[in-house]
Amino acid sequence: MTKATDADEIDDSSAPLIEHLTELRTRILWSLLAYVVAIIICFFVWEPIFNFLKAPLCTAMLNNGAPNCDLQYIALQEGFFMAFNISLAAGFVLAFPVIAYQMWRFVAPGLYRTEKNAFLPFLIASPFMFIIGAAVAYYVVVPLAFNFFLTFQQETASAVAGAAEEMRNQSGGGIVFHGSAQAYLSLAMKFILAFGICFQLPVLLTLMGKAGLITSRSLSRVRRYAIVAILLVAAVATPPDMMSQVILFCAIYPLYEVSIFLVRRIERQKDAQARAEGIIGDGESLYDDPADETENA
Repeated sequence: MTKATDADEIDDSSAPLIEHLTELRTRILWSLLAYVVAIIICFFVWEPIFNFLKAPLCTAMLNNGAPNCDLQYIALQEGFFMAFNISLAAGFVLAFPVIAYQMWRFVAPGLYRTEKNAFLPFLIASPFMFIIGAAVAYYVVVPLAFNFFLTFQQETASAVAGAAEEMRNQSGGGIVFHGSAQAYLSLAMKFILAFGICFQLPVLLTLMGKAGLITSRSLSRVRRYAIVAILLVAAVATPPDMMSQVILFCAIYPLYEVSIFLVRRIERQKDAQARAEGIIGDGESLYDDPADETENA
């Protein structure tokens, strides 16, 4: 066996099954330990994290005339569980680099070196795309959605405070938002997670194209079905308001087109390599569809 062949062989890690299970247990324990430590750290700083998540709501409330953006506890234990939920979510984000490293250390010995080089960029791109999606939700979608929701108030808090005598003479009171802290946290996290997960679409489709499971031609052919699927995902992943669903669709569908472009680029690279090795001739492609040739004939 030559050195060139050895460079592309699986790493020397043919351990018995019990050793693989032991290795898996070790990686899981290190990941859990990192997660628990991160949760404890985040529990002591949950208030700044919550204030950061609450900032879009505060801006929207102030824009709609509210004197403050105070939220309320509906149940006695709600404050503790809200802090704990924040710690769980923020702790996972904080511990993710360690968790991803432990996953890589377990999987990498079973991959060819060429597969490692191909898979590693996707492992890096996945959290990067999640951050982009979360940022779009936090800085664009959430402020628009909250401003839309708050327009259904009949009287702002400041107007009620400044016109108490006038309201006594009215037959009915106004509608003012006095939100639950836990309900707001759930809504904000739902927005952020939905966009962060949906922005994984280019990473997933490009990885599948790299593995040869899909082609750019197949993605183009199912475009109309992809549009329907994206609309359904947007309807399920976001709160039941049309604006949020339209924004999520407008963010995801361009990513689908970007995925087609990336998969097509990978195919061109593979075709160029195949021509250089003499596997195919000029003008031919590894991804030619026999159905197309039949139709043209």
